[in-house]
Amino acid sequence: MLIACISERAKRLDVPADLPVLRDRETLEQVLAFFGTKLVREVSDPTVIAVFRLAIAEVVQAPEVARALDSRAREASRAALREIMTRAQASGLLAGRPAELAEQFAGLLWGHLMVSLLLGVAKRPKPRESARRAGDAAAAFLQLHPLPNDAPAC
Repeated sequence: MLIACISERAKRLDVPADLPVLRDRETLEQVLAFFGTKLVREVSDPTVIAVFRLAIAEVVQAPEVARALDSRAREASRAALREIMTRAQASGLLAGRPAELAEQFAGLLWGHLMVSLLLGVAKRPKPRESARRAGDAAAAFLQLHPLPNDAPAC
């Protein structure tokens, strides 16, 4: 039942059908910030955190719970980020492997927040803080990845 709840939440993280065409870096930054805000809000929900804690606590006795959580919930957000990165790459806005780009953005977005939430030493970010975190991650990500044509020569 808990995994079904998490699976339902994961569907909310699919790339929206009305995602704007990624024609420029400003649009890409906005899309990353929007998706990042949504991701932080969904994953930091107390119910989701409780399911992660349960899966961690019971991994030895019930490893299938952790596997289900990973394949249904975590993979949904990774797939959505890969899709955004793939579209950005197809538009000439990014260079690199979409999976690696997605993981890098996720790292910038989350930092140590997830571990802190799991340990109970941080509170769920309020909507404004989630948006700030996502905007900062998007801006930092794009600074790390200049336009392929603008990359400095070696």
